[in-house]
Amino acid sequence: MRTAFAFLAAAAALAVSPAAAQHKAPTHDAQWPGMVSGPDGIEGLDPGPELQRGRSAKAMLADTRKLTVALNALQPQRKALVDAYVVSVALDSDPVFGREAREASKVLSRRFDAAGRTITLAGSTGTMPSELPGGSLTSLTLALARVAEVMDKQQDVLVLYTTSHGAPVGIAYHDGDVGYGILSPKRLEALLDELGIKNRVLILSACYSGIFVGPLSGPDTALLTAASSDRTSFGCQADNDWTFFGDAMINHALRKSQPLEAASDEARTMIGEWEGAAGVIPSNPQVSIGADVATWLAPLEARMPKTDTPPVGRPATDTLKAGG
Repeated sequence: MRTAFAFLAAAAALAVSPAAAQHKAPTHDAQWPGMVSGPDGIEGLDPGPELQRGRSAKAMLADTRKLTVALNALQPQRKALVDAYVVSVALDSDPVFGREAREASKVLSRRFDAAGRTITLAGSTGTMPSELPGGSLTSLTLALARVAEVMDKQQDVLVLYTTSHGAPVGIAYHDGDVGYGILSPKRLEALLDELGIKNRVLILSACYSGIFVGPLSGPDTALLTAASSDRTSFGCQADNDWTFFGDAMINHALRKSQPLEAASDEARTMIGEWEGAAGVIPSNPQVSIGADVATWLAPLEARMPKTDTPPVGRPATDTLKAGG
C-alpha cells in the first residue's frame, strides 16, 4: 500500500500462509520487472502492458485449454429477457483474491440470473492447484470478447467483478513470479468501447480503484469501487477469505434482495464502521450510477431471488482481531 510501483513492490513481498496444506500457491518473491520507461516509472501504462516471464509452456497450454472450455460453455442470450453476463476475475495469485473471485461469481450469478452466462478466472485458493482458467489481462480480454459475441449489446448487461492489489495507475495483474501487468482505466475503457459493451455493472476491488470513476462513468454504467483514487483499501492479506470491500459488498450486501444502490450504501457504511474500529484512514469507496442504468437494471432486479443467502468464510475483520 504505497504509491505507483513502490506499492506494487510491497505487494510482491506478500507470502502465502504456511497453513495451505499440501499445495502452496504462487508467491511474489522476485522484483517487479522493468516494463515501462520514464523518470516516474509509469510512462506507457495506459495501454495496459502485460508480461509473462519464464512461464512453463505446459502450464500455458493447460490454462489455454481450460479457458477455451469456459469460453465455449457461455450460453447465448435469451431474446425475451435482459440477460446479465458475469465475469469475475482475480488478477493476483494471492489466495485471498482467488477465494473472493470464486464466491463473487456465485453471488453475482445468482443475483442476476446468470447461470450458464458466468465466467470465473482465478488462481489457487491456497490448498490445491486451480481448476479454473487463470486470471490475467489476456484471459480477461478474451472473456470480455466472448461475452460481446454472444450477448445482445443493446439489451444485455456485463457484470464485471475484479479483485486484486492496486496502485494509483491501475489494477495490478501479478501471478507469482511469472506474470505481471497493469489494467489501467484507459485500457479497460478502450476494451469495452471496442467490444461495444455499453450496459455495464463494474465492481472493482483494489486500492486506488477510484481512478476508474472518471473514465468509466457514463449514462449506461453502474460503477462501484473499493476506494477513492487516492486511498488504499484493506483486508488483502494472502490468507484472508475476503478483502473488506469484497466481504461487505459481495458477502453481505449483494446477497440480499435489495437494489444495487441500496446494497452499495450498506456496504460503504459497513466498511466505514470496520475502518473506524481499526483506526485506519478510510478507503472512501466510490459509486456512480448512470442516468439510464434503470432501463436495464430494473428488469434484472425484478428477477432477483427473494430469499437472502448467509455470508460464508472468515470475516475480513478477523485479521484486525488477530492483530494482523
